[in-house]
Amino acid sequence: MTGQVSFDSHARSVLAASVEYVNRLTPGYAGGTPYPMPTDEAQAVADALAAIGYPQPAVQPKDARRLATLAARMRIVFESAQAGELDRAAAEINALLLDTNARPQLDRRADGWSLHFHGPDDTLVNGWAAGCAAGLALAVGSNLAGRLGVCAAPACDRVFVDTSKNAQRRFHSPQCQSRVKAATHRARQST
Repeated sequence: MTGQVSFDSHARSVLAASVEYVNRLTPGYAGGTPYPMPTDEAQAVADALAAIGYPQPAVQPKDARRLATLAARMRIVFESAQAGELDRAAAEINALLLDTNARPQLDRRADGWSLHFHGPDDTLVNGWAAGCAAGLALAVGSNLAGRLGVCAAPACDRVFVDTSKNAQRRFHSPQCQSRVKAATHRARQST
């Protein structure tokens, strides 16, 4: 494989959405500080969609709650893939696919046909959750499972998809990478 990993545009979108949902809707640590469950899940969902370029209408609180629950399950996929526990990742993805009733469908776009995954209802939550489950399935079901990661910085558990050329990404953000490099430098200087 040469160059950067290239997921198709829809897979790239739903994987980016998975990352945004997990990072915005699950508690843990981010950049060395505690990251609590958002108090306004509906706003967190809207922010996640805006971050990947899909501004949406207002999100209903019950829909946001369901997506937060599904995001916690998507986190299991990232953590399992990072740990090399692909059987566990696959089991969780299969459960997500069943729970969202994901099914492939070709949708007409201005520039041609695009493969999407929808459940029997195309509500905001189910449409995105089914797509995210399918995107994660595409990654784990191929040689790209190792591209799903959890930040290696201390006190950070945010997730990412590694699209780098050499598959060596370890941090979810440049800030975490800089924080670790600075700490390593300070440790060397003090000895």
